[in-house]
Amino acid sequence: MRDSLKRDYRIEELLGFGQFATVYHCFSVSTGEAFTVKTTFKFSDDFDRRLIGSEIKLTRVAAFRNSRSVQLHQESEAVALIKLVESIAECHRQGIAHRDIKPENLLSDSNGWLLLADFGSAALFEKGARSLKGKVGTPAYMAPEVIAGQNYDERVDMWSAGVVLYMMLGRMLPFTGNSDEEIFAALKKKDPLCFPKDLFHWSSPEAEHLIAKLLDRDPLRKLSAEQVLREFFFQI
Repeated sequence: MRDSLKRDYRIEELLGFGQFATVYHCFSVSTGEAFTVKTTFKFSDDFDRRLIGSEIKLTRVAAFRNSRSVQLHQESEAVALIKLVESIAECHRQGIAHRDIKPENLLSDSNGWLLLADFGSAALFEKGARSLKGKVGTPAYMAPEVIAGQNYDERVDMWSAGVVLYMMLGRMLPFTGNSDEEIFAALKKKDPLCFPKDLFHWSSPEAEHLIAKLLDRDPLRKLSAEQVLREFFFQI
């Protein structure tokens, strides 16, 4: 960590770490304003250099505010998902797939604005091509085609967003197991997605329909972030 950072900011707790960075909560010595700071490790090749450059850019865009955004404590959890989808959509516009969307990587600042964090598993992709590969992410949130070792596109982030929404509304994961292998086996089953009424008794049919669309096992039918914003924003 650079001396200038230690001089200008009071470093507090460690919030987390990723493939090439650590994240801390800190305060400006001069103003007392709170910040989240990410310090990156040394990178070894041009890809890491480009990805880090993209992450610095995305640290700004993932927290963007627009006229549709309202503070988290003033809205339902279902609408909070739209703020996540807006951040995912902005990542995809920049040609970057996050590949590890999960609650632990969703932060909010002191004003309640949603932040998409930890791009340690992110990858640059070619738009319109299934050019991504590699079993990357957190098992319970990984799309079936990722688990199967197939090539995939950025829409796997939307599968993960569907898992997040399912858990937000039902307080449980849609695919569970005592090990990664059991989770993968549950994902491969063709059983219809279930919404137990004792857990989803207060969720809307529209929200459940969106989850079902996001968790469609067919890669060709997967929704993009832009589709969700365009077609589902006013429904949930």
